[in-house]
Amino acid sequence: MTSTANTISLSLPTTHNPSSLSKPKSLPDVYLRFRNQNPKLNRVGISVTNPNNRIRALSTIRASTASVMEASSKEKALPTIVEVDLGNRSYPIYIGSGLLDQPELLQRHVHGKRVLVVTNSTVAPLYLDKVVDALTRGNPNVSVDSVILPDGEKYKNMETLMKVFDKAIESRLDRRCTFVALGGGVIGDMCGFAAASFLRGVNFIQIPTTVMAQVDSSVGGKTGINHPLGKNLIGAFYQPQCVLIDTDTLNTLPDRELASGLAEVIKYGLIRDAVFFEWQEKNMAALMARDPSAMAYAIKRSCENKAEVVSLDEKESGLRATLNLGHTFGHAIETGFGYGVWLHGEAVAAGMVMAVDMSYRLGWIDDLLVKRVHNILQQAKLPTAPPDTITVEMFKSVMAVDKKVADGLLRLILLKGSLGNCVFTGDYDRKALDDTLRAFCKS
Repeated sequence: MTSTANTISLSLPTTHNPSSLSKPKSLPDVYLRFRNQNPKLNRVGISVTNPNNRIRALSTIRASTASVMEASSKEKALPTIVEVDLGNRSYPIYIGSGLLDQPELLQRHVHGKRVLVVTNSTVAPLYLDKVVDALTRGNPNVSVDSVILPDGEKYKNMETLMKVFDKAIESRLDRRCTFVALGGGVIGDMCGFAAASFLRGVNFIQIPTTVMAQVDSSVGGKTGINHPLGKNLIGAFYQPQCVLIDTDTLNTLPDRELASGLAEVIKYGLIRDAVFFEWQEKNMAALMARDPSAMAYAIKRSCENKAEVVSLDEKESGLRATLNLGHTFGHAIETGFGYGVWLHGEAVAAGMVMAVDMSYRLGWIDDLLVKRVHNILQQAKLPTAPPDTITVEMFKSVMAVDKKVADGLLRLILLKGSLGNCVFTGDYDRKALDDTLRAFCKS
């Protein structure tokens, strides 16, 4: 998908109209079905345009909505379902309140009799018993083991990963077992990588409990661990059987973690969904206040954006790389400053500001967009500059081993044109990168 200039340009029209949510109200029950699972629903295509080659590709995501009558107090609310369409490896993302109290959603994706829940010391006391109940209620043939890992990015390494393998082998799990990731992005990445590797691949399910994981990392099959020299350098693309997002789990999420996850929500608006970004500008206060209606919409729309891109470019040959706006700078901050000192979203937020600054220096965007990015990140209480201790040389040394380097050339995701347009390119003036690094670093 890369042109001779080594550039991918993205400008995708969106068809949603979230204007009704500018003043958050109680969330209506909406049931989304994909790939015509309900014969009464129509099949509607979303077209995608790449302005470099003018190819129009019909998205494999099929969507149709039907309003559901207000349920009685005894009835369970139907989830919203977004599907990641990957042929025979397609899977649903269930989104809604109280989904862990609907055991059939999880049980339909467990094909064997053995389950291993991978979680951490923070999440386990809150939700492990509830998940075990959801897996076994009315299902006595299934037995569940669990492994509780230490919490934090600094533990996303080979030593911690081995604890998952140790438990799986000690429990004599077989190839029909299912791993369940219960936690944030670190747990999801490690559990997914363990599932991809154990017995050369077993099924796994994602139950993300942070905004970051719900809107981004649990969707798309990126799994892995960190290396002291770089973030996420060891891993695999390995898709889950399903992603179950119970929005009630956000009730226990610390404010700092909430803000960190919103960095990824903001990213979607900047790179491909201008209407969504404009909605965020109007509703950031509601998101920060955890308004259920606003949060549910932000999660759903983020998952729709991620699912569409993954369906078109699963292995990140070009288009999917655009989802990494700010990540090259951000990963350098995380690696150089120490894993876990800054949360991933905090580092990405500062990285997005640096990418936007570089885009402006190249003459690709106007100063109004620069100001809008600063403003929305400040509303979300996210950093707009890297730590003072990070130097130009630290940035350059870590960025040199970034996964987007090809044949020695560092490719970056930069904004170009109006809001919602970006490029993935190695064709840029190196002076602009140097000037941006010097502007944000003291040495």
